[in-house]
Amino acid sequence: MKALVLSGGAGTRLRPITHTSAKQLVPVANKPVLFYGLESIRDAGITDVGIIVGETAEEVKAAVGDGSALGIKATYIPQDAPKGLAHAVLIAKDFLGNEPFVMYLGDNFLLGGITDLVNDFSKGNAEAQILLTKVPNPKQFGIAVLDDKGNVKTLVEKPKDPPSDLALVGVYMFRPKIHDAVRAIKPSGRGELEITDAIQWLVDQGHTVKPHLVTGYWKDTGRLEDMLECNRAVLETLDASNEGTIDSESKLIGRVVIEKGAEIIRSTVSGPAIIGKNTKLIDTYVGPYTSIYNDCLLEKNEIENSIILENTSIRNVGRIEGSLVGKEVEISGTSDQPKAHKLMLGDHSKVVISK
Repeated sequence: MKALVLSGGAGTRLRPITHTSAKQLVPVANKPVLFYGLESIRDAGITDVGIIVGETAEEVKAAVGDGSALGIKATYIPQDAPKGLAHAVLIAKDFLGNEPFVMYLGDNFLLGGITDLVNDFSKGNAEAQILLTKVPNPKQFGIAVLDDKGNVKTLVEKPKDPPSDLALVGVYMFRPKIHDAVRAIKPSGRGELEITDAIQWLVDQGHTVKPHLVTGYWKDTGRLEDMLECNRAVLETLDASNEGTIDSESKLIGRVVIEKGAEIIRSTVSGPAIIGKNTKLIDTYVGPYTSIYNDCLLEKNEIENSIILENTSIRNVGRIEGSLVGKEVEISGTSDQPKAHKLMLGDHSKVVISK
């Protein structure tokens, strides 16, 4: 069995972070979202992985490499534009051959992995298996309708008038008949080859599409709120550890992970939280549900429920919460007169200033 992982797309909902970074590489608990999916695939016994890449291909390749560090063999498949999930299957035919495969959206997070689902699919004879979960906002997802016996009846992509609240989770399992389906369908009104249309083709042709209702934690990490929620969920699973340096005036409270080379000076970290490699905290309070990535400097601040990317400096700014701060960012406070906010912000930035 092989795997097809989608790591293209523009990530418009996470701009400006995704102007310069792949959305799949934004870290959750100091690990790129993409890596959680790749590790779940590996843990399910699948090591031959094709990765669909787009404009951020070089960054994804730099992070994943040949895949050996993650226990997989990575093959990169370029997609010239985001033309839909079914288009990704279409262009991956040479890689996939006639083997069954898992398709995993690289910006999705499924706590608990997919091992049992892969085993279940392998033992059955369904042409496809789809994962579903109830959502409060079905207009934003591909939606499935089941019949009275629990079989897949209809699928529709981002409906204006949703026929159900069962959204497709970004993990699918297919046998080779899906290649006929993606060749048979036409682009949707969005100009994309929709995977929902391809699965509907399988249903219409009389093939079995097995639904599985996800009852555990799943999140599409496409928005700030989703990233922070996912970060909280993962931090809750971590065990405390300390590979850094903590002075006598500092305190660690609860489940805190201090990675190698980090320095905690006259500071308090209240978990669950993680402090990255070679990051330095000085006179700073880090509250629960905060992930600070590698090589950062935080001095004289309070920060909580936030994600800070690498090589970022935050000094003398008071309190920060509910935030996602990109890499190589500098934020500083000043007491100079006149008192005014001085900002240099890129396109699509969002700033909330407390008065």
